[in-house]
Amino acid sequence: MTGGHVSVLLEGAVDGLAVRPDGIYVDATFGRGGHSREILARLGPDGRLIALDRDPAAVAEARKWDDGRFAIVHAAFSGLDEALRERGVGEVDGVLFDLGVSSPQLDEAERGFSFRFDAPLDMRMDTSRGMTAADWLNQASEEEIAHVVRDYGEERFARQVARAIVKAREVAPLATTRQLATLVAGAVRTRERGQDPATRTFQAVRIFVNRELEEIEAALPQAVDRLKAGGRLVVISFHSLEDRMVKRFMREEAEGERVPPEIPLPAHALRGGRLQLIGKARKADEAECRANPRARSATLRVAERTSESGAPRGRMEAAWSS
Repeated sequence: MTGGHVSVLLEGAVDGLAVRPDGIYVDATFGRGGHSREILARLGPDGRLIALDRDPAAVAEARKWDDGRFAIVHAAFSGLDEALRERGVGEVDGVLFDLGVSSPQLDEAERGFSFRFDAPLDMRMDTSRGMTAADWLNQASEEEIAHVVRDYGEERFARQVARAIVKAREVAPLATTRQLATLVAGAVRTRERGQDPATRTFQAVRIFVNRELEEIEAALPQAVDRLKAGGRLVVISFHSLEDRMVKRFMREEAEGERVPPEIPLPAHALRGGRLQLIGKARKADEAECRANPRARSATLRVAERTSESGAPRGRMEAAWSS
């Protein structure tokens, strides 16, 4: 816990890394440092932790830490390979991803991530660069907005939401979270119990503005490339789009090389999978969900790097406790 922020699935995620005291680890999403703090607590004096974050506020928090085993890099996690190369790091013993938006980002009104506050419509995880949500919504076509809201927010009323946004901006540009939330509330005809009608649209715009799915697609292969045999990949996701990508990636990497059935190659001639899955996907237990409601949507997946030339191995039972 750091500054009131509670890291989701903290123990399970760091247990999943199977931290070695002298190992080298990457926290690809520092946030406010909950997972990094726990990793450092398990490292010995010869261990090393490199953390990345694209959010300048998170980086500023990390730079207050005084620990010679720790380094912070201001970069999106798609920059993982470059960050390690610049620091002379080759293989690592584990990589952790805690995907999505962090609680401090949601709770800071001026960041524009939440419809709970009236604030500038920003939504950038890296406030030092890129297009804001307002910039995009005020210039994108109705078709583009509908596509993003439908595909990234899984919103049934995406077309109606897009139409309302385009009509409203003809009068005045969208500038605040409250403007957007009010427009969406009028366009979404039926509401899911316990969920604000703006939830799906805000999620969709945030994912698009920050290129979150593209970041995941770029970063996961880099992480596997950098893992040494026996090293762990640990990923926490918070919505179905993220988790489907992670699940598919890990399964494909576990299956190894495949060829069409009509090609008569023996199994030993094919390269085995680079990953083996460690246990099943995990969810937070009821106690954690009560203490931290954000944990309800979290899914934790763990995989271990095999030797590159090894034959595919079956799934292992979880090597870490619940």
